[in-house]
Amino acid sequence: MWIPTTELPVSPGHPFYVRLNAILDEAGFDRFAEAQCQAFYAPVMGRPSLPPGRYFRLLLLGYFEGLDSERGIAWRAADSLAVRTFVGLGLDAAAPDHSTISRTRRLIDLETHRAVFTWVQERLVETGLLKGRTVAIDATTLEANAAMRSIVRRDTGESYQEFLTRLAAASGIKTPTREALARLDRRRKKRTSNKDWQNPSDPDAKITKMKDGRTHPAHKAEHAVDLDTGALVAVTLQGADVGDTTSLIETAVMAAEQLEAAAAPTALVELVADRGYHSNQILVDLDTLGLRSYVAEPDRGRRCWTQAPEAQAPVYGNRRRVGGARGRRLMRRRGQFVERSFAHVYDTGGMRRTHLRGHANILKRLLVHAGAFNLGILMRAAFGRGTPRGLQGRQFEAGGLEITFGMLVDGLWAITTRLWRSPQPLPPVLSPSWAVVRVC
Repeated sequence: MWIPTTELPVSPGHPFYVRLNAILDEAGFDRFAEAQCQAFYAPVMGRPSLPPGRYFRLLLLGYFEGLDSERGIAWRAADSLAVRTFVGLGLDAAAPDHSTISRTRRLIDLETHRAVFTWVQERLVETGLLKGRTVAIDATTLEANAAMRSIVRRDTGESYQEFLTRLAAASGIKTPTREALARLDRRRKKRTSNKDWQNPSDPDAKITKMKDGRTHPAHKAEHAVDLDTGALVAVTLQGADVGDTTSLIETAVMAAEQLEAAAAPTALVELVADRGYHSNQILVDLDTLGLRSYVAEPDRGRRCWTQAPEAQAPVYGNRRRVGGARGRRLMRRRGQFVERSFAHVYDTGGMRRTHLRGHANILKRLLVHAGAFNLGILMRAAFGRGTPRGLQGRQFEAGGLEITFGMLVDGLWAITTRLWRSPQPLPPVLSPSWAVVRVC
């Protein structure tokens, strides 16, 4: 009556995850992850922990399945047999709880997550899918896991409601109503400045206006994308109140360091950005770093260089390059590749609204998402599809058909061998009519 779990027929796994696991195993991803995370695991075995390879695969799953929270990742790992095969969970093993994933993320530091991102970039360099000569930079906002009604004053610590009530009492309204407080609030200027207000749950979240017009605490994520292949070169995270001209140099330096760490064939030479990054100081700094700039210039009218004569040559040189045929071509590619990375990592990848707090925690998962985006480029070159959803309603490539047919044959062979081992079928314990009545 008892059958070992090893003899149960195994359903064919997902073709995308089977091929992705083959690529990771061939490159020795689990050995690399265990070596990087060795310092975070105790030598004496206590409560069973989450292996590093399984932990990073779970975060990769969040990108490929569009799961925004670690609870969703844990539920998906417990629900799907194909996902269990991908993360290395047997039928008799319990899926990790969301608290285990969260605790593992907190214990493993940020540099280890960045090392995993660099490891994926090295695979792209080996296959010629990362050049690094021309890089485009752009930023987008991520909705923070914080509410406007929870903000407090930095100086006094009072809430927004208490602050308005105090202002109303000072203006002569002893018992203000909600409507009176709303009218008083509308008449004030600079109502929610980041210099005066903060969210105690997530001090790194800054108040800003979102793209849909709402005012909400948010973070700013900045991407550096290779314009030759579309691969992500670097990802940085700042407060939403940090201007583009302030964060550009930091992202450019990070991109150069990542290309050097991944042993890219060429160093960073050209940098492309939109008009939000244009300023005299930015162009002077890029010229000092030896980077050829292609930054779109807003219409500022006739310029006077008596106050900043050192910026005249970099500004004119950038204007000449942007107006040329190559500059216009790079601007079109910037809009294509950078916006694609935003759509995949945040919109379909499930990180447009973060469920984590603190830049360090958010950047850990963001780096793994960026690595998953680069793995998607590698899978698109080897498999024809960069995401599991890309297989829906599409015809398989030759490699996908081969994998699917091989898994089907393996499943049929397992069922056939199991039937051969059974000398005769077991007699039914209950009558068929009783079973039909119970089912109905």
